[in-house]
Amino acid sequence: MKRQTRRHLTLLAAAALAFGGLTATAQATPAAPAGGDPTLTDVYIWATDVNLRQQPSVSAPRLAVRSQYWLDAVCQTQGDTVTDPDVGTNNWWTAVQEFSGSDIAFVNNLYLRGGQKIEGVPDC
Repeated sequence: MKRQTRRHLTLLAAAALAFGGLTATAQATPAAPAGGDPTLTDVYIWATDVNLRQQPSVSAPRLAVRSQYWLDAVCQTQGDTVTDPDVGTNNWWTAVQEFSGSDIAFVNNLYLRGGQKIEGVPDC
């Protein structure tokens, strides 16, 4: 009986550690910063080291790299297909700007919260 009780307690402890580890790694999305264009939809880059490109193409010049970052979405269009083994495949890109009036760059929608095509962002 003691052996069985010890085994159950060990399993419960292991489950609690596993659950606690998963909970500790989940991060909340930070609030969107002020200063963006209020007429545009805010989008969030959830990944790290995401390329912002001049055109919706993997071969277009890289303009910047951002991690876990809010941007204003101008519009979205289809472009090069991007495949990430950990995330999936998508050919939709969103034209973004960091603040009202800043340069436009493109981010593949794989790395933006919102799905393959982001609701509320018009087509280009």
